[in-house]
Amino acid sequence: MSRTERLLSLIQTLRSHRYPVSGAALADATGISMRTLYRDIAELRAQGAVIDGEPGVGYVLQPGFLLPPLMFTSEEIDALALGAKWVALQGDGGLSSAIESALAKIATVLPEDRDTEPANTALFAFTENPQVDAHITVPIRKALRHQKKLFLHYTDGNQAKTERKVWPVALGYFDHVQLLLAWCELRSEFRRFRVDRIVRVTALDERLPRPRQALLREWLATSI
Repeated sequence: MSRTERLLSLIQTLRSHRYPVSGAALADATGISMRTLYRDIAELRAQGAVIDGEPGVGYVLQPGFLLPPLMFTSEEIDALALGAKWVALQGDGGLSSAIESALAKIATVLPEDRDTEPANTALFAFTENPQVDAHITVPIRKALRHQKKLFLHYTDGNQAKTERKVWPVALGYFDHVQLLLAWCELRSEFRRFRVDRIVRVTALDERLPRPRQALLREWLATSI
């Protein structure tokens, strides 16, 4: 294991513990000696990681520290590039621009071997589904992020037009359709709305009555 891989493994192990973990447990989890562990802890602190604790007491990593993304393997780069290309095909203009920006940032910190760049991967994504309407998906994604309600003008499978106030929970991207999972105030239950049948969407300045993650757990519990 290289030094960079070792430091990444140590950071990931520390992140998986909310409370102090002993040096012996860290060394065992990362497969290194105690001497190497102390040296790596010191190196991470020098790079800006706030790691509380000391030998014999235990260590805990305070939130907010990110290692520079310099340790992607070829497989990881291929996976990122393939996923990015699929999102670029499926998503709206905002997501496509974000993907290009993200890949550019990744490329700037990769080694000088240009064959490792995400743009040079031999893997490609294809979809029969055209890009969705940004006027519909952008407000939905913002509402999901900020946990706000939405007002939908919707046409169902029978061409009936309805108006719904909903609590957005998740947005699913499939090969042929995107689905908005939401709690519908009209029906008092979780419903799935096809994005291509949403005629108009309005973001409301009303917060969700319950956290979005809690709503998602409720839906999962009722859908099993």
